[in-house]
Formats: sequence, structure tokens, C-alpha cells
Amino acid sequence: MSEILYIAPIDVMCKVEQGAYLVDIRDINSYQNHHIKNSLRIDNEILPEFLRQADMEKPIIVCCYHGVSSIQAAGFLAQQGFDEVYSLEGGFAAYSLQQPEHCNAL
Repeated sequence: MSEILYIAPIDVMCKVEQGAYLVDIRDINSYQNHHIKNSLRIDNEILPEFLRQADMEKPIIVCCYHGVSSIQAAGFLAQQGFDEVYSLEGGFAAYSLQQPEHCNAL
């Protein structure tokens, strides 16, 4: 299992532009109201299909509300075989404050 890494909000878009997945594990209403551009909302229903189709060699960044539950989700994804797994430091709360230009809102 690979170790869980942490990524600062300022570094997320660079990693995404290099091909990383950016997954948001917040609830559907929160995601629909405001999310990071090019992020993919993942929940337990969507997860099996995502895992079947995902390239495990691509980095993956996990975003939650405040950077707490993303650590557990990142650990799970590392166990599933992803080589490079990141938890977004401070979660969406920190990201939206530091990088608002990269967020979509209703």
C-alpha cells in the first residue's frame, strides 16, 4: 500500500493539469452548490464503477469538507491500488478560500 500524501490547495491545479484525478467526497448538495472545477463527485454508489475504470497509476487527490474524512478515503484508495494518493489539506473549505477562481458555484 502506498502512503497517503498531503497536497496544499495552491498545488492542486498543477497536479490536475498533469493528469491527476480530483475526487470530491462531499454530499451531493454541497458539491452541486460549490465545487472545484474538473472535480468528480464520488460516493459509495459510484465508487465501484470508478475503480473499475480508473488508471491506478495516475495520481488521485481526495477532497472533503475540511481535510479530515479525505484522509480515510485516501487510505482506502491506496489500499485499492492507487500508486499516488493525496488528501487535500484543509479540504474544500481551505481550497475555496485560497483558490476561489478554480471553483464553480451555482
